[in-house]
Amino acid sequence: MNENRRIAESDFRLMTVIWDNEPVGSMRLVDLCEETLGWKKSTTFTMLRKMCEKGMAKNEHSTVTSLVSREEVRRVESERFVSETFSGSLPCFLVSFMNGKKISEEEADELKRLIDEHREG
Repeated sequence: MNENRRIAESDFRLMTVIWDNEPVGSMRLVDLCEETLGWKKSTTFTMLRKMCEKGMAKNEHSTVTSLVSREEVRRVESERFVSETFSGSLPCFLVSFMNGKKISEEEADELKRLIDEHREG
């Protein structure tokens, strides 16, 4: 995913339908988007064309697949959010996010494990 290109909420919603159903026929995608997003056929195809132009999906022989993973998009968008909103400070983000929330012992252990796994050196 081009890290300089933003993904709009509507882009992410379409990509979620694609990720959850791929490979998916383009007409089936139209039906799924109508059911889950309330989109008309023209909206789905316009958004799909946009995702193909951004290099996030492809529509080949009426079969739609993703070119980027959900995890990659989450990573890029999360990094951008922390960078822009908290000057890149993960501790500042966590303090703001946690503000008054309690976490379970299991969640605390998982966070400690993740920190240790990603620690430099």
